[in-house]
Amino acid sequence: MAEDGGMIPTPAQTDPLSDDIKPIKNATALVSGDAKRGKRVDKPKKAHLLQWMEITVTEPEKKTIASMKMQDTFVVYLIETRVTDENMQGFGEGATSVWRRYTEFELLRNYLDVTFPSVIVPPLPEKKASYAWQNVSMDRFDPDFIERRRAGLEIFLLRCAAHPRLCQDKIFMGFLHQEQGWRDTVNATDFYSKAESRLKALNAQFRLKNHDRRFEELKNYCTELQSNIGNILKIRARLCDKLYGIHKVHGNYARVFNEWSAIEKDIAEHLQSASHYMDVYSATIDAELEEEEQYADQLKEYHAFGDSVRAVCRRYECAQYDLEKAEEGLVNKSCQREALKLAIAESPVSEENNSQGKGGFSLSGVKTKLFGGDTPEQREVRLKQLDEQIVQAEAELKNVQEESQEFIELALRDIDRFQRQKTKDLQEIFTNYAVMQIKQCKKGIAIWTSAKDCFSKM
Repeated sequence: MAEDGGMIPTPAQTDPLSDDIKPIKNATALVSGDAKRGKRVDKPKKAHLLQWMEITVTEPEKKTIASMKMQDTFVVYLIETRVTDENMQGFGEGATSVWRRYTEFELLRNYLDVTFPSVIVPPLPEKKASYAWQNVSMDRFDPDFIERRRAGLEIFLLRCAAHPRLCQDKIFMGFLHQEQGWRDTVNATDFYSKAESRLKALNAQFRLKNHDRRFEELKNYCTELQSNIGNILKIRARLCDKLYGIHKVHGNYARVFNEWSAIEKDIAEHLQSASHYMDVYSATIDAELEEEEQYADQLKEYHAFGDSVRAVCRRYECAQYDLEKAEEGLVNKSCQREALKLAIAESPVSEENNSQGKGGFSLSGVKTKLFGGDTPEQREVRLKQLDEQIVQAEAELKNVQEESQEFIELALRDIDRFQRQKTKDLQEIFTNYAVMQIKQCKKGIAIWTSAKDCFSKM
């Protein structure tokens, strides 16, 4: 069987020998100059694509195409790549740029998901805003939403490019460089025919006899992970609503102090200054909550990662189900062969008893008289056919066992890689979120300190 927002590690944090998900923009390493001199190089001596190439998603642009008296409005994104190691020019074509729609990102991810069944393929950013607080626009063409999606699409490409297996795929490389005909190239692979059907996955889930405890625990973990992240996002949305209201109400202080200054000649200046600081405090919440959306999007990515991990578990169940069916088929064929051998061995005795009149009454005898029985030659032919089928079934079982074992090894390796990266990312998300909250509190203290100075000078 076959990150902006503080999530992108710096080059100093990158180990070229590690297979962690490390989407770095400017990571380089030394390799042989054979590629530059025109000699054949079988494979770049790099752990992943981002060690010698920069990938950015920029300039989202809204477009409308009219066809058949209907209008199709969508957003395209400019993908730019630049080779950062001159020795790798033969693999990267220097600097390139190509426009892609969100649907093409979806096609790429679907292809990778089917082609690399043991890989936890990174999720795409959401198509519609979820876990949003009251002032977040639900319009998919809202500029702020498009910008957040652009950042999410860039993270998706960086994660794929940092994966040691995904980054080597020709379709993925074509997505970064191929201006025309890329979609046709993907469809020509007929990858959809290789996808496991939902019915088969459901059938495997309920009919599987031997479950792997590691994958069962992982499925339960994904459910709990999504539940916890979902609860955090809900709490954060409610908190944003309340904080926004509290800060905006402070604008009433500004209005009252300003009106009050009109009747107080001696302290009018100080009241107006205090009014100004209250206006500032009221306005700070807009930028603060906009910054918070970045951290919310990063948590949403790991909420979506839960589905990606669960998909790998489902594919394991399908592989194990195929293995059990192959084993069951071999056992059935072996039983048929043993029964046929026994029948052949007992056939002469049966015939002798019948000839001497000692056979008595038997259901098999009645069937033989009514419908006729197999001749010894026919039984020998059937036995030979069963022997051939058993040999074929044994070979098929061996192939299924090898494929299943390979899938499990690759999947567990990628799961371990995901778990290590998830711990690093969540640590960075929550640490940066706490730092942001501290900065916001310090800013509020500074504003109120300035307002206090205005009052003390009255």
